[in-house]
Amino acid sequence: MIERLKNKAIRKKGIGPSEALELFIEGTHSPYRVLAAASEIREHFKGKAIILCGIANAKSGKCSEDCAFCAQSSRHAAEVPIYPLKSAREIVAAALSARRDGAEFFSIVTSGRRIASQKEWKEIFKAVDGMNRIGIRPCASLGMIDTIRARELKNAGLFRYHHNLETARSFFKNICTTHDYEENLATVRAAKEAGLSVCSGALFGMGEGITHRIELAATLAGLGVDSVPVNLLHPIKGTPLAHMPLLPPLEVLMTLAVYRFMLPDKDIKLCGGKEKTLRQLLPLGIIAGANSLMTGNYLTTTGRDSRLDHEMIADLGLIPTRELDICRCGREGENGCPAAAAAKGKAPRT
Repeated sequence: MIERLKNKAIRKKGIGPSEALELFIEGTHSPYRVLAAASEIREHFKGKAIILCGIANAKSGKCSEDCAFCAQSSRHAAEVPIYPLKSAREIVAAALSARRDGAEFFSIVTSGRRIASQKEWKEIFKAVDGMNRIGIRPCASLGMIDTIRARELKNAGLFRYHHNLETARSFFKNICTTHDYEENLATVRAAKEAGLSVCSGALFGMGEGITHRIELAATLAGLGVDSVPVNLLHPIKGTPLAHMPLLPPLEVLMTLAVYRFMLPDKDIKLCGGKEKTLRQLLPLGIIAGANSLMTGNYLTTTGRDSRLDHEMIADLGLIPTRELDICRCGREGENGCPAAAAAKGKAPRT
C-alpha cells in the first residue's frame, strides 16, 4: 500500500484524503517505511536542496484577535514585548543577519488583524525594497489583505505573502472567534490573484485530530499554495492553550509524511516549535518530507543557533539552497559545482 501511494503521489502529484488517512493508520504500524517513502517523494520533486527562511517580529503585541494559541492577543494574559512597527532600517538589518546565516527568504511579520496606517505601509514598502537590494527574497505576513493591497505589495517588490490557515475549517471555531475562516481564504486568494507566491500552513497540537490535519492539507492543495509552513504548538503561559501537552514526535513525523504524500511538489517547511516537540528526532522531520526550515528565532519564542541547522543539513547529505550559486568549492552556478548539482538531483556538467 505504501509503495502504491508513493507512486501515485509522484505520478499524479498527490493522494486524496481517504488515502491519506489510510496511510497515517498504516504508519502507526510501520512508521519508518512511510517516512522512507515520503523522503523519496521529497527527493523526486526537490532534490537534495533545503530552503532556509528567517522572520522578524516587526510589530509586537496588542492584537485584537482571540486566537487561542497566540501570546500577542490583547485578550490573553501572556507576557510578550509590545512595540510599534520597526523601522525599515531595523527590518533590513535583521534580514541581512538572516542572509549571513544562510536564509534565502525573510519575512516581515506584524501582529494585528491588518495594517491600517499609510505611514506603516510606506515603511513596509521601504523595507521590501531594502531586502531586495541586499539579495534576500522578501516575504510578509501582515494579516488580512485584499487584491488591491496585494498588487501594491507585488509592485513594491514583495516575492511571497504568508498567511496561515492554522487548522481545518471544521476545527477553526475552537481556535478563533473574532474572524471567519473565509476571511483567511480570501486573503490567500487575493495574494495569488496579484501574482505573489503564497505561503500558508498549519499549527498542529491545538487539540485537532488527524482528520482535521488531512482536511487542511486538502484545502491547501485546492488553493494551490507554494509553501506550507508547519508549526508545532509551544504552549505559552497566559494563553488558553497553555495546558496542552506536546504532540508525540512520531505523530508529528507521520503527519509530515502524510503532507508530503498529499502535497508532493510543494515546499513543506518545519517552523516554530520544531526543536521543543521533535527533540532528538528533529533530523527525521526532513526524512519525513520537509524540504525547508525556519532558522533562527520565532515571533515570541527562541529558536536555535542557525549553525546547528547547517550542521544537520550537511550531516544528512543535503545542502541549503543559498549555497547552490556559490558552493564551498568556489565554483559558481549549479553546472560548475558538483555539490550544487547533487542538491538538485542532477549530475554536474563535465
